Amino acid sequence: MADSDTPKFQPNPDDLKRIPIDLFVSKKLPGLSSGDLGFADSSKNLVFILRKSSSSLKSLLDSSGAPLFSISRLHNGIWELHKGDVEKRKDLVLMVKRTSNKFNKTELEVSFAGNVAEESSQHLVIKGSPFQKSCTIYSQDSIVAQTSLMYKLRQIYVGRSKFRLTIFPGSIDHSLVVAMVAVFLQG
Repeated sequence: MADSDTPKFQPNPDDLKRIPIDLFVSKKLPGLSSGDLGFADSSKNLVFILRKSSSSLKSLLDSSGAPLFSISRLHNGIWELHKGDVEKRKDLVLMVKRTSNKFNKTELEVSFAGNVAEESSQHLVIKGSPFQKSCTIYSQDSIVAQTSLMYKLRQIYVGRSKFRLTIFPGSIDHSLVVAMVAVFLQG
């Protein structure tokens, strides 16, 4: 069989949309200021930055430093996510409410607002342990995203300063998933 007769593999673009995305989360990534939390791709390129503005306000920035969302902690375990930066909070995107907070387990319920609610009629629940940097975001009976600590072979102690966020294919924007994980880590 000649080279021209051998079939060449051409990936289906729809298949590429079904591949999970991993973001690696750490405070020690190049380009971060003190107190920032960075979300980088597998090539260590910064994708998102979580910047603390005050004890109850945080901003989610893209890799260029442009504000995507402001995250504000209200009272009684309620957070709001608005478009834009902290000073110019615009449209409410979603609200997160703590529904359970046991010793090592936390559960949050996510409610979408406005146009996002129309695009995504999903009910999201976040369950996990903030201390272990471990959570799972559920949409009905499917997993939207999951965080886990970075384990290595023969490692006795697993540090909590670096962890992985795996975003599974679906209709939810990656920046919203990162913002929900940021809320979970605050709680």
